[in-house]
Amino acid sequence: MIQSTQKVIKVGTSGAVTIPAKQMKRQNIKFGDQVEVIVRPISEPSTDQEVIKAAKNIISRYKSDFENLAKR
Repeated sequence: MIQSTQKVIKVGTSGAVTIPAKQMKRQNIKFGDQVEVIVRPISEPSTDQEVIKAAKNIISRYKSDFENLAKR
């Protein structure tokens, strides 16, 4: 399963989203394959201070791990 946030782009008069090449490779998806797509708009970002504080804590605690993952 691929779960990511993508922007809707314009293709002719239609809207489209892309599947990143890395994700296609990981899931063994080839051009022409049929996939299930579930679309739901993203709500406004949370302003819950407790959630924001927890997220910042996780980011700072695992900063080097996140940096290593970003290089892959």
